[in-house]
Amino acid sequence: MNFFSRWFNRSTWKWLYIGLGIKRWLALLFFGITLVALGVAFVFVTIYRQAPMPDAIYYLTLQFIPRLERGIILGALGFACIAIALSKLSHSLVSAFISDDTNLIEVLYRKRARRKGPKIVALGGGTGLSALLRGLKEHTDQITAIVTVADDGGSSGRLRRDLGVLPPGDFRQCIAALADSEPLMTQLFQYRFGQGAGLDGHSFGNLFITAMAGVTGNFERALLESSRVLAVRGQILPSTLQNVTLCADLRDLGSNGSTRVAGESEITHQGTLSRIARVYLDPENVPAYPGAVRAILDADLIIAGPGSLYTSVLPNLLVQDIQRALDASQAVKVYVCNVATQPGETNDFSVEDHWDALAQHIGAEIFTRVIANDNWKFSYPEHTKSKMVRRRENGARAFQLINADLVDESKPWRHDPAKLARVILDLYDAQRR
Repeated sequence: MNFFSRWFNRSTWKWLYIGLGIKRWLALLFFGITLVALGVAFVFVTIYRQAPMPDAIYYLTLQFIPRLERGIILGALGFACIAIALSKLSHSLVSAFISDDTNLIEVLYRKRARRKGPKIVALGGGTGLSALLRGLKEHTDQITAIVTVADDGGSSGRLRRDLGVLPPGDFRQCIAALADSEPLMTQLFQYRFGQGAGLDGHSFGNLFITAMAGVTGNFERALLESSRVLAVRGQILPSTLQNVTLCADLRDLGSNGSTRVAGESEITHQGTLSRIARVYLDPENVPAYPGAVRAILDADLIIAGPGSLYTSVLPNLLVQDIQRALDASQAVKVYVCNVATQPGETNDFSVEDHWDALAQHIGAEIFTRVIANDNWKFSYPEHTKSKMVRRRENGARAFQLINADLVDESKPWRHDPAKLARVILDLYDAQRR
């Protein structure tokens, strides 16, 4: 029973699924074996007829059994030998690359399905983008993450100021999210050094990418090689290679005055006492990274967000070449609204407020579909100054709203990667019909 349950369970039949690229080579293998068997048979028949054979040959070739039964028995034995040999050979070859408890056909099936998945471009940065990528990578290998380069805080800001590299922090999070061995890579890349040797506050991933930039000679090559070393599914690209500063005009609460601030970290800090009126890049007219533009024009599905609206999502969209590529793209375009408001950026924002800010900066025609969470049963501690983002119940909308339960119940201020990916792909499938 164990033998049959092992060889004839449901996953075994996946070897016969269309598109795996296995059946054709199995057919060629058996055709080749048949030709070899016929050739050997012709030789032995000739020898048998022309030379005397010892008595043992009579029994070894089962000549005491009628020919039809003899052929069936020998064929079954030969088939069993081939099946066992192929099974053991494949196990020996792949055991160095996958663990013993991994189902090889499941791995091949999922990999083939991901290769045929839609071409997806995700724009953003921070933990929101990495959560999205973590969910999407289970459905497609054709992912391009376009990441903001305006980060100037923490470890990334220090490396940017001291070494003149693009801020690696958001790229680090995307690499960790898209790496095949994700749990360990996440821990390694997110590891932060403690006090001592001038490394306090730096994460290993930031230093790794910065070191790779030094070894390869430029930042984009560093991203490519880092992705290759860590077996990343998809590609991670900067929106621009220029050294840009994110600036904002803040409207003072309780007065008509306004303040202009420079720097992503300063915007969030000052925003706790003011409301962001608009953000822009300095310099404003920077060229986009060519690979990012090509990816957008070639995409089937383009996603903006989730992530910090003003400091992660919009900095990518403010690059003029990126905007023009989005306008020209025929892809399905969707904006993913955050689950929670962000202090200093989107205090008390509704879903509609998020979209209004997006439309104010890049126009209302690009992202006409919005995905938003509708599971509002959670509340946050008062000291976080965050609230769940809700939709307005009344009034017309200039966009199509798709509501779904998107909350990660263990961290209810974030999206659940699997839930979010499923809703996005269902929307994409519906738009293709």
